[in-house]
Amino acid sequence: MNEPGHDFKESGPFFYSDVLDKEIISSIVSNNNITQIYHLAAYLSAKAEDNPAMAWRVNMEGLFNVLDVAMEINVNKLFWPSSIAVFGPTTPKVNTPQSCVMEPNTVYGISKKAGEGWCEWYHKKYDLDIRSLRYPGLISHKTLPGGGTTDYAVEIFHGAVTNKNYDCYIDEQTELPMMYMDDAVRGTIELMETDTDNIKIRSSYNITAMSFSPEKLATEIQKTIPEFNCNYHPDERQSIADSWPQSIDDSKAREDWGWKHQYDLHKMTTEMLKHVGKLQMESF
Repeated sequence: MNEPGHDFKESGPFFYSDVLDKEIISSIVSNNNITQIYHLAAYLSAKAEDNPAMAWRVNMEGLFNVLDVAMEINVNKLFWPSSIAVFGPTTPKVNTPQSCVMEPNTVYGISKKAGEGWCEWYHKKYDLDIRSLRYPGLISHKTLPGGGTTDYAVEIFHGAVTNKNYDCYIDEQTELPMMYMDDAVRGTIELMETDTDNIKIRSSYNITAMSFSPEKLATEIQKTIPEFNCNYHPDERQSIADSWPQSIDDSKAREDWGWKHQYDLHKMTTEMLKHVGKLQMESF
């Protein structure tokens, strides 16, 4: 676990825990009168391929622990993130619908698909108010990449600002759904604040903001940094990206609880370059 910043630690009660230790989770939730849980702990896509057994334990046993604690202590709401990784090579690639064939071929995707089923089951069996989003690739200047296949979309900004160069491990033409972190956070909160009657899907909602390829992102960066150069050397992560959708149909989220993204490629790129540049200046 990465050490959180001082401001985060001081913002409220803070505890370290092991997601595989149900007793500790139960104690923290019970002793602090927690009414909502955002369960974000996971092994991400690329990292999970390197350690599938541990990834399954963290992603599934951890989810079971949180589901059981939420049920036993009568937590009001539980958020658990799914991912576009639930889709696989047999899924329609363009405007992937909410309900379609899902045959994931990655450890991460398999665990997320199973998790969706369990969340739906706990809702039906115990009336547990579980809500979920199938996040696309998430882009943030606040945290460094953590082992995901779409990490390039964050790393590329650091390369552009630091030395005007980046070696990308995904093919230049590979389009994937993406979202700026501010939209992801806002969308998650809006979902959690929506009236229960408007939540029609208890597995996980499709959600997206934009789709782009490494080449399109590099071209957008070059509008601000003309001398930026991006090289392409696809590695084993390319096969993961090839199994995912190019674009997502999130009309159900827009219809049911009013989801609407605010950041497109241009606005996201502008924000990332500004903030990553500021971070680089502060590091000197």
